[in-house]
Amino acid sequence: MTVNVPVVLPALGEAIESATISVWLKAVGDAIALGEPLVEVSTDKVDSEIESTAEGVLLEIRVEENDVAAVGDVIAVIAVEVQEPAPVAPDAPAPHVPAAEPPAPAGPLPDDDSSVGDVALKGTTQKMTRLRKTIASRMVASLQGSAQLTTIVEVDVTEVGRLRRQHNSSLTPGEGVKLSYLPFIAAAALGGLQAYPQVNSTVDIESGTITYPAAEHLGIAVDTDKGLFVPVIRDAGSMTVTELAARIADLAERTRTNRVGVDDLTGGTFTITNTGSRGALMDTPIINQPQVAILGAGVVTRRPVVHGREGVDESIAIRSMVYLSLTYDHRVVDGADAARYLSDVKARLERASFDI
Repeated sequence: MTVNVPVVLPALGEAIESATISVWLKAVGDAIALGEPLVEVSTDKVDSEIESTAEGVLLEIRVEENDVAAVGDVIAVIAVEVQEPAPVAPDAPAPHVPAAEPPAPAGPLPDDDSSVGDVALKGTTQKMTRLRKTIASRMVASLQGSAQLTTIVEVDVTEVGRLRRQHNSSLTPGEGVKLSYLPFIAAAALGGLQAYPQVNSTVDIESGTITYPAAEHLGIAVDTDKGLFVPVIRDAGSMTVTELAARIADLAERTRTNRVGVDDLTGGTFTITNTGSRGALMDTPIINQPQVAILGAGVVTRRPVVHGREGVDESIAIRSMVYLSLTYDHRVVDGADAARYLSDVKARLERASFDI
């Protein structure tokens, strides 16, 4: 016999009460397997695929594309074939017909048909995705709602490079985590936040309060085909360089393969964006509100640098150099605070005394 099983919009994360139906991946009459992607939905925080909660045939679509559904609403119905109960003796209890499984949690982020640099986009007009609209509105709101200023320092990371090579060369194939410059920069930035907690704060202008978190929850900007995401490493200030590298690699991989959850994208207190990974020398990043600062890391370049003390032992040497830029909210962080923080980060990197 056939049982109609409702598909409801599951909880998509804390404080998310509704979502927009982006794309139905199945049409009415299509067969669908348990756990197979059924529909893409979009919220202000994340896009997700909702998986089928039963195996059967899609009988009805109740919420059309571009319409909004609340968490718990029935958005579709699946017709499921269940086995007829076998005849039983009059005194025997009738067997129970299996109930439908509860709604599955939100699945991974969907793939995006469009990609940056796609030559097929030339000469066309494309509708902005909900995510792109959200990114755009948040960036504009960040600039309009806070007094943003950027300070830049140049850092000699030659010794960090030596540590990287030493660590990476000691690994056998398949063993451990290979280190890039980013986890060292993250470790130095986190150490600086512990010394200058005002840079790790969040601000609520309406209530007139500044909150200084008890820990450093580090957001790492990740570039994807869909747009920019900022997954968060919680309690990052207590991690070693290797632990940071492993967490950064894990979050970046899960974000780019659509397996990051809403909880991974909230709760950050400070953000790092590594534009150097795409070859940029430096940039002036926009603050991820309600945070009060964001650190940008440029590309590491090898070039001649005057080394040593002026008039004493100065010489020209080939060094590994990088620009670090700190954009900060001048309503909360003064210029001197930003300069002291960046100087602290610079000193930590040039000293290269890290717990690997």
